[in-house]
Amino acid sequence: MGKINTAAIVGGTHGNEFSGIYLLKKWDQSPELISRKTFSTETLFGNPNGYRDNKRYLDCDLNRQFTEKDLADPQLMNYEQSRAKAINQHLGPKGDPRIDLVIDLHNTTSNMGPTLILLQLDAFNTQLAAYLLEKMSEAIIVVEDQVAMEDHFFLCSIGKQGLIVEIGPQPQSVLRQDVLDWMDEMTQHILDFVDLFNEKSLPELPASFTAYRYHETLKLPMDEAGERIGMVHKSIQDADFTLLKNGDPIFTLFTGEEVCWQGDYEAYPHFINEAAYYDNNLAMSLAKKVEIDVIR
Repeated sequence: MGKINTAAIVGGTHGNEFSGIYLLKKWDQSPELISRKTFSTETLFGNPNGYRDNKRYLDCDLNRQFTEKDLADPQLMNYEQSRAKAINQHLGPKGDPRIDLVIDLHNTTSNMGPTLILLQLDAFNTQLAAYLLEKMSEAIIVVEDQVAMEDHFFLCSIGKQGLIVEIGPQPQSVLRQDVLDWMDEMTQHILDFVDLFNEKSLPELPASFTAYRYHETLKLPMDEAGERIGMVHKSIQDADFTLLKNGDPIFTLFTGEEVCWQGDYEAYPHFINEAAYYDNNLAMSLAKKVEIDVIR
């Protein structure tokens, strides 16, 4: 990809994820903090009505509404579906967007630390990941390239490039200083990288980097009536990105029985016991640890 000319930082895509919302307030008051010389940066409040009502969303998850099919469907008109269409008109349209880079800021209740989620692995994204890991040693890279960029339903997929900054652990509707500071720092590093990328003046980068590629999602234990009958096992609670082997316990049933993982690969759980996923009874995501070559 060529030069990035326009970037948009989105906060509050989920109305109860406060770090991005309060960083937008800070940057709107002091726009020089996100200003760089080789491209323009703007901000967008994703779901203001969700924030007003102190909810993740009012009708449906805004960050699942951005496939081209859904954006083009005039029958999808609840609040978040309508909001998605408005955001697409403002930043996009998807497929031929006004904005080159969309950075979407999120919090998780899971113990994922400062995580950057990439949706594709081209020169821009692989160089960014390598740069970020050099500048922010505690950062973690997750890759969700299981579908093509144009087929993703995430808000950030509107842009020619899209990134998800995912920082936790932070309870819903709460601010934690360590989490907000991580989000601020990671966003600043991303903006610095774009400036250097545009100028073709990046420092020497390693040939590869370690990342976690999404593989599958596990559901909470449920009975035939759809009622939960267990919970995430205490041994993996808060142990995001820690190796899970075949036979390790992952759930404890309310009867006291342990359920162990039966897998044929070495897995790395993340989004463990994420509060926002309980409405879909999702327990965690599993990733494979991979080494990604940096594309020059």
